[in-house]
Amino acid sequence: MPRDYYDVLGISKNSSTDDIKKAYRGLARKYHPDVSTEPDAETKFKEINEAYDVLSDEQKRQRYDRFGPAGVNGASGFSGAGVGFEDIFEEVFSSFVNMGGRGGGRRGPRRGGDIQMDVTLTFEEAAFGVEKDLEYDRLENCDVCDGSGAREGTRPITCPECNGQGEVRRVAQTFVGSVMRVATCPRCGGKGEIVEDPCTNCDGNGRRKKRVNVSVPIYAGVNEGMSMNVPAHGHVGEQGAPQGNLILRIRVQDHEFFKRRDSDIILDMPINIAQAALGDKVNIPTLDGDHEMNIPAGTQTGKVFRLRNKGVPILRPDGTSARRGDQLVYINVEVPTKLTDRQRELFEELADTMDSDIQPQANGRGFFDKVMNIFGGEQ
Repeated sequence: MPRDYYDVLGISKNSSTDDIKKAYRGLARKYHPDVSTEPDAETKFKEINEAYDVLSDEQKRQRYDRFGPAGVNGASGFSGAGVGFEDIFEEVFSSFVNMGGRGGGRRGPRRGGDIQMDVTLTFEEAAFGVEKDLEYDRLENCDVCDGSGAREGTRPITCPECNGQGEVRRVAQTFVGSVMRVATCPRCGGKGEIVEDPCTNCDGNGRRKKRVNVSVPIYAGVNEGMSMNVPAHGHVGEQGAPQGNLILRIRVQDHEFFKRRDSDIILDMPINIAQAALGDKVNIPTLDGDHEMNIPAGTQTGKVFRLRNKGVPILRPDGTSARRGDQLVYINVEVPTKLTDRQRELFEELADTMDSDIQPQANGRGFFDKVMNIFGGEQ
């Protein structure tokens, strides 16, 4: 007497259709004869499929629940009438046919591989873009055979093993009947052609490594750590297949004055105590050259001035830029550590006229608040 079909699939009688499918998939993968090491895998696999054939069909399942095996006598045994049985069986069976290289399909000439390399830019080059001359090694078509891999005066021939298909088909006899299996042709490796008389210049590979010099445009606004894809500058593909890409990893040198935050530039600008107290006009370095900026009287350390549109071009996904960021100038009032006699005399006279009863600043927009908000661009 056959085992209870619910027990075969390891499910309860109130299991849903999805539960049945899930249980079947797991057990079919485990006991498929092509991959299972269980001694009775073939018997169990047949039993699993019989159970699924019945329980996946609502009408068969109702008859089975009511009358037992007698209610579905002659209905099981891979009839394929169960709901979704053919689809799910094909899904499970295909996963085994394609294991271990047994799945096939013509591979054909392979696309050229990508090349990755670092490119180092100055701060200004990264900001405004540059045409960079690069030198590197890549695979190019052989000058002698022009990429065919065959000796000069000859050509590759159609693979006699697969008749140029790149794959071989074999019929295997299994307990479920004849099964067609497709595999990559072992003789030509899926190319469909073989080289009988290889080119001596490239040993039949069709490509050789060469040193190349190329000029590559670098987008304005790139930054440290970015990757930039340059299409069709990688290795040449096999026998006319597409060329790979050149992938540039951006490295940016430190600048003498500037730091960068996204598209904004940060400048730490020291001024002396007289400039801070009395005010002054100072020349500020920017990426566009010196810029005259007004320092109001009474400027404190931590004051941030924003120079609009003096930052780095904002990079779009397509490599273009529509506008620029800003330059944030952080003021640092420097207190002299060495004074001449005359300077000391003047400071002593100044001290006599100023209030020396200094109190801590109440909570509000103090120095440390400004420091914390420098990189937020607040003034």
